[in-house]
Amino acid sequence: MEKTTESVKVNNDIYDAYGDRWYTAFDDPVALLRAESKTKTPWILDQIQKNKCTLSVKTHVLDVGCGGGFLSNALAEAGLRVTGVDLSEESLHVAHKHDLTQTVTYQKADAYHLPFPDQTFEVVTAMDFLEHVEDPAEVIKEFSRVLKPGGLFIFHTFNRNPIAHLVVIKLVEWLVKNTPKHMHIIRLFIKPKELQRFCLEARLLVKDMVGIQPVFSSIPLKSIFSGVVPESLRFKLVKSLLLSYMGSAIKESNLH
Repeated sequence: MEKTTESVKVNNDIYDAYGDRWYTAFDDPVALLRAESKTKTPWILDQIQKNKCTLSVKTHVLDVGCGGGFLSNALAEAGLRVTGVDLSEESLHVAHKHDLTQTVTYQKADAYHLPFPDQTFEVVTAMDFLEHVEDPAEVIKEFSRVLKPGGLFIFHTFNRNPIAHLVVIKLVEWLVKNTPKHMHIIRLFIKPKELQRFCLEARLLVKDMVGIQPVFSSIPLKSIFSGVVPESLRFKLVKSLLLSYMGSAIKESNLH
């Protein structure tokens, strides 16, 4: 009997098998994450500075679901004090190996029960993470708990609609050779208004949201059906939140 949509679980075990492919594979969706990170990271650093956080070790960032360390290591290179957490020990090992600064603290942790005291961090980031948990509202409350008043929560996730289902899930499955089964499932995608509500329930006020999408002219025609993500692929920020979007929220110090 075929599983119903509600019973299908997202496949988070895939990240234990990547190893150095986090940084080398082009025949796998992890190459899309690498390409996206080149556009995401400058926006994230800009948001941190807009929130009057210094790019120094005085600003402690928690990167939840850090995976192979694309963001954690980039933030450390920018001068920030970074802690990266993930459930995948193999991913944490790769992230540490690629930390050029050797300053990032990597540790295994469950996002529902973070092993940190209240009000520890100035910034919490969750890139491509919220669509991998069954209860994003609860993990956002946990992020808020470890954020200092006035602290910044930065996120990236996917919108839930038929077009996102086609582009983010089906097209990737069809066009990228080693796309794992159930890497993403549509029921876990989050509409922007839902995410705003989750944040508000966690005493976080969303200040900015921006869409992100591929620059289609950066994809050579010969690459489209090759099963390989081209090295030339770039992403850009857009106003539309239809597919993929980032945002930032502030933990209000005067909310009780």
